[in-house]
Amino acid sequence: MHWINPDCLPEIAGRFERFLLNPHGEADGMILANGAEVHFPPHLAGALRAALEQDSAGPLRIRGVRPRQGDVFTAVAFETAKGVRIVDNGPPKRDEREKGHKHEAKEKRAPMSVEGVVRRPLHGPKGETRGALLEDGRIVRFAPHEAPRLAALLKRGATLAARGEGLATALGAVIEAREIGPSAAALQPVRAKAPKADKPRGDEAHA
Repeated sequence: MHWINPDCLPEIAGRFERFLLNPHGEADGMILANGAEVHFPPHLAGALRAALEQDSAGPLRIRGVRPRQGDVFTAVAFETAKGVRIVDNGPPKRDEREKGHKHEAKEKRAPMSVEGVVRRPLHGPKGETRGALLEDGRIVRFAPHEAPRLAALLKRGATLAARGEGLATALGAVIEAREIGPSAAALQPVRAKAPKADKPRGDEAHA
């Protein structure tokens, strides 16, 4: 949403608690100390990490929008207590992105299993449920089309187990679930999304 003037958007504020990770181990959100979930595009992660290393204790002011579904705030701009401003101006151009990743060591995902107590469900930018944060800080991710079937497992205080591929980073551990359930002994496969049916062509539609 780099085309939006962030100063015209609603604002929330709170102190940073922790980053949230997508299935690739990239930061694409955060939890504030007041419990609010904030989503942002991964290309802002580097600037946010650098700013918070300088001012992690001060309150953040965040401009963005709140989707119709999901308890999440989708951020467009951040401002630290020291006045550092970070605005979503869109993803970097291809050459800039390649330059930025040139010296990064790519971490490979490996088989991983987790089991723990759900702290809260996690969401995408449009409010769709895409995972869960466990009380011990580990993150379970899955495709949003599975969220309705898994609703009972995502409630605060529920026990959640998952098996799949994941990785541990400096910001925490994340697993993309291939199997999920209420315990390690009761895992069920995560279902693939059904392909969309082909739309009939004009002559077929009126046959």
